Amino acid sequence: MSDDQQAGGAAEPAPQKGADARSPEADGKARNDPPRADEGRAEGDEGAAGNDAPEEGDVKKDQEKKQEEERERAAGRFKEHTRDPLAEEQGEDGTTDLAAASRARRATRMLFDTGRDLNSFDRSYFQSAHIGDIHLRMDARHSGAGMRSGPVPDEELRRLRRVHVEPRGYVQLRKVLGTRRLLVLVAAPGTGRTSTALSLLDEVTGPAADPTGTEPGTGSRVRRVDPDGGVRKLAGSLAGEGEEARRGSGYLLELSLTGPGALPPDEMDLDGLAAALARCESYAVVVVTVGSAANPLLAGRYGKLCPPAPTQELLTTRLRERLEEHAAAPDGEVRLADLLAGAEELAVRQDVKDAVGLKDLRPAEAELLASLLAGHQLGEVSRDELLAGCRSLAADQAQEWFAGVDRALTAPPAGPEGGAGRPGTAALFHPVAFRIALAVLGGASHSAVAAAAHLLTWELSVQCDPDHTPARPLFCDDPEADLALSRAELTDGRLEVAGTEVPARLIWYRGSALPSAVLTEIWDRHFPVRAPIVRWLRLLADDPRPQVWMRAAVAAGELCARDFDHGYAELIRPLAEAATPRRRIFAATTLDQAAGHASHRKAVRKLVDDWSRYGTKPLRWTAAMALGYGNAADTTEDALDALARIGVRDDGEQLAVASFNAVRLLALPDGAKVLRRVADWTHHKRTAYQDLGLVTTVRLAVTSVDEVLSDEPDSPLADRADWPLPLALAVPRPELVLPMADLMWSALNTARSKEVALDALESLLRSAVRGDGTEGTRPGLAALLPALATEENDRRRLDWLLRRMMNDPENPLPDAQARTLWWLAVPPKERTGEEDSHG
Repeated sequence: MSDDQQAGGAAEPAPQKGADARSPEADGKARNDPPRADEGRAEGDEGAAGNDAPEEGDVKKDQEKKQEEERERAAGRFKEHTRDPLAEEQGEDGTTDLAAASRARRATRMLFDTGRDLNSFDRSYFQSAHIGDIHLRMDARHSGAGMRSGPVPDEELRRLRRVHVEPRGYVQLRKVLGTRRLLVLVAAPGTGRTSTALSLLDEVTGPAADPTGTEPGTGSRVRRVDPDGGVRKLAGSLAGEGEEARRGSGYLLELSLTGPGALPPDEMDLDGLAAALARCESYAVVVVTVGSAANPLLAGRYGKLCPPAPTQELLTTRLRERLEEHAAAPDGEVRLADLLAGAEELAVRQDVKDAVGLKDLRPAEAELLASLLAGHQLGEVSRDELLAGCRSLAADQAQEWFAGVDRALTAPPAGPEGGAGRPGTAALFHPVAFRIALAVLGGASHSAVAAAAHLLTWELSVQCDPDHTPARPLFCDDPEADLALSRAELTDGRLEVAGTEVPARLIWYRGSALPSAVLTEIWDRHFPVRAPIVRWLRLLADDPRPQVWMRAAVAAGELCARDFDHGYAELIRPLAEAATPRRRIFAATTLDQAAGHASHRKAVRKLVDDWSRYGTKPLRWTAAMALGYGNAADTTEDALDALARIGVRDDGEQLAVASFNAVRLLALPDGAKVLRRVADWTHHKRTAYQDLGLVTTVRLAVTSVDEVLSDEPDSPLADRADWPLPLALAVPRPELVLPMADLMWSALNTARSKEVALDALESLLRSAVRGDGTEGTRPGLAALLPALATEENDRRRLDWLLRRMMNDPENPLPDAQARTLWWLAVPPKERTGEEDSHG
């Protein structure tokens, strides 16, 4: 095909690949090198020496000028088609965030294992069971709320002495209590804080000579105190009790500082209580929840943090307790050791650890897991029951976090005479909003999660109380409390900002099961909360940071898998028709995540196929992005067919997004099929298909692995994230080298694509050495360049390009690098020796 024919858009096939395409006779003019000054002069002289009349010469010049202008317009249109899908939001020459978004997606999908989908957290299957003499409770944690006041039973204290595991710093806590008689124990709920408080009181009040606790009346020395009235009421009751009744007793007071109008006791009240305790030689432990309200207590004389007990010791102690009664035989100790060793070995099996999905176990969780492991060792719990029970741990925690959060809002407002009244919605909803934000954005920076949590707090507050504008506290955040109350952890990591990595503090749940459990709980069990969460996710879709909007898109896909009808109507369809590309990519990612669940794959594929055929322009654009993930069509061929329909329609208006997603499919195992289809497009008789093939070829050359890397952990491309895709493929998959070289040759020898193809080839050559001087993609170039420069004209073009790069005033290529690249392209057996003499 001649340059003039290509520029004019004639429906002629591009040069055929294969042996004929590599011969000078195959294409004639189409194999021209980059224009040279002497060739231009020769053509001008020939035109001047002709016998044409002056008028005919002017006509010929006008025709040549029009052809040149049309050629430039065609090249301009072609260059426009090779822009990134997000370029219109970030400027024509600005870098896009597709690589950062791809990395965020891969990191987030790790948090939502498809093995945990749909019914993994459906707690209706296995709530409780009696297996032998073991009672398994799967519904809620044991609660002491019913025992608000009164003595602690002797039996409870005896069991506590036997199974309590001391947390780190326990000796120091006991020393403070023994010296000051009052201890304010600050900890997160469920971490064993109450057990630790009872153990401390039992030790300082009980007879030290009787560790078994068999002395009658021991339990009466430790009492629970009704929290109503708080510290002052307890101090007053001590002053009014009989001397014999109160001397040497221990008191446990659990205060809630999250209720309406709740304030922590001040230091003077605590001093008064300590003095009353000293007069009657008694002790008290006040238990409060960690948080900003408890910080003044920690700063005082009596406040101490209570860390959780070590997980392994907790589990071993509970296992021993469960198995002891089954070792009554003469060889009981041997049998107990064997059972205990078997149960501990079972606990560290990968399938059991994955089912538990928690890094740290709390006492109630360790007790339940110990019951399951012991039951399985004794043959009373099946494998399926064991794994189902393990999965229930995270589900139980999520239910506990969200059950009845807004119950306090049903209290009447405070009257003129005062009273408790209702709490502020912002203070009430912030902890749950933080947990939801962490489930959606786990692995992002702490600041991003905190900002998203405040945004969700606002949405929840407005939904719950639309008649009042919620207050937005500015100085109430407590990062340490957020971590403790949400079972989260901070790690040092790196984030990409505008193409540059920077250090950051990343935040995660301490357990892979918690993100899915939280999303399942709020979506399935709390329907009214869906509306504010949908609004919040739409806001996150507009966030410019890939670490935010891409993670939110993956989480939205998990929610849609729980209820696709609702998710499609509220999230997918509105965002798929949005005006901004980022929202449409959000919708495409949500669809792909839903398609990762076998139960929804068929529906998603039918939907995407319909959009590619009959959808509006935004819907076709979104369909193309969904197809690029590789899950939205039955086969790779079907995906390529749909992309071709989208790319050639409306004079190639959506060539950019169609070609980009064809390149994304190339990173999948069916890469050879993709290259064959791109070659078919390039050699098609219709110009629209030719353009699709050429644009895809050029985009392949300028796309990095990071932008298209699949989710396969063992992908051979994983260690070449910053390589251009064709060079990364050329090393592990040499069978793709010739097809890629043929496609690149066609783009370099077609007028409208030649300019951008040369620029793409230059970017490939410059990637041989990184900016810091270390070796880059040289192995890939060593595989691709010889196939691309098989003939003299190809080598002349490469020589011309290398010299242009060497003479680049802004970024000149060093002579040594240029020479090395030349030798990579020219095999030793084909070297003539003239290269050395001419430099």
